[in-house]
Amino acid sequence: MWAVRSSVKFGKERMSRIGRKSIALPAGVTLTSSATEIVVKGPKGELKIPALAGISVEVADGKVQVSRSNEERQTRAYHGLIRSLIENAVMGVHEGFKKTLKLVGTGYRVATRGQGLTLSLGFSHPVNVDAVAGVKFGVEGNDTIHIEGIDKQLVGQVAANIRKIRPPEPYKGKGVRYEDEVVRRKAGKAATK
Repeated sequence: MWAVRSSVKFGKERMSRIGRKSIALPAGVTLTSSATEIVVKGPKGELKIPALAGISVEVADGKVQVSRSNEERQTRAYHGLIRSLIENAVMGVHEGFKKTLKLVGTGYRVATRGQGLTLSLGFSHPVNVDAVAGVKFGVEGNDTIHIEGIDKQLVGQVAANIRKIRPPEPYKGKGVRYEDEVVRRKAGKAATK
């Protein structure tokens, strides 16, 4: 017969594995917390994170500690979330984030257009990518795009939006891909004979 597992209530001693880790603040980075938001300032800029109910943030001895006030399911989920968002914000204002995209395909190229980009991706027309506040574009050669910024989520979203214009196809691998992305290739019709 199948064993029935009893539901176990987690006490205060069992904390979120992510949430209970402290975050070291590098030199030049400050964190202030209020009832509505958490503000992280550093040499590269400032990021704001909305404060969530039941989660408190304390700074002591150059370390940030995130704690929760109760053991409700939603509060436990917020505990790890807020800690991860603070860690990303601290890293962003101190070092910044960068994504690199490669254009693979005959005639596929990129050029700067003011603060934005112009992409030639095999369509009958060039594709223009407008500048995004908080993100800086860089072009290396005519087939590499560097996307830099302090907000990890924004940098990742902008990179994903550019990749979505022409995702890599599985037969020849043509398209826009991340620098370290591996495209699984398929054999064409000729391979079946």
